Amino acid sequence: MTFEGLPESAAWRHAGVRDGFEVVFFRAEPGGYVLEGHTSAVEDGRAWAVHYTVLVDPAWGTRSARVTGWSPSGERTVTIESADDGGWLVDSVRVPGLAGCRDVDLETSVVTNTAPVHRLDLPVGAAAQAPAVFVRADLSVERLDQRYARAADEGAGQAYDYEAPRFGYRGRLGYDGTGLLLRYPGLAERVL
Repeated sequence: MTFEGLPESAAWRHAGVRDGFEVVFFRAEPGGYVLEGHTSAVEDGRAWAVHYTVLVDPAWGTRSARVTGWSPSGERTVTIESADDGGWLVDSVRVPGLAGCRDVDLETSVVTNTAPVHRLDLPVGAAAQAPAVFVRADLSVERLDQRYARAADEGAGQAYDYEAPRFGYRGRLGYDGTGLLLRYPGLAERVL
């Protein structure tokens, strides 16, 4: 099943772990796609907001991400860039522990779970590891091991059994025909 073209925008209501909202805008460019959005939420009694710009290549491998976060402790920006040798630079400094990651996953965003699904293009019944450069809500950066297993299609969309062992998370993520998340159990539901 091939995904349809992306819409101009999408939005999710975050509920469960946090209460908030995310809006993202998409644009195609010669070198791939730009995902630019905002998430604002309250989590554990603290408000925060994040603006992100993620660039992916035509095969949905992440090329770079710029993330700016605001919280009661101030404003901070982190820039992440892929290197030609499979490594990653965080604020222009090579971080060896991120080697082999193909995606950037933002803790504050559900749209970043789109890139691995597009990139992996798994048939039903197949599974793959998809380690990611993980940007926490406080903008610290670390490696996150993840696994996507393609389940039977759900209507016009796809379903994946997703695991992030470090957080003890397992859930079935549902995607629409464009490859955007419809539901992320315990975290978000698509509203646009």
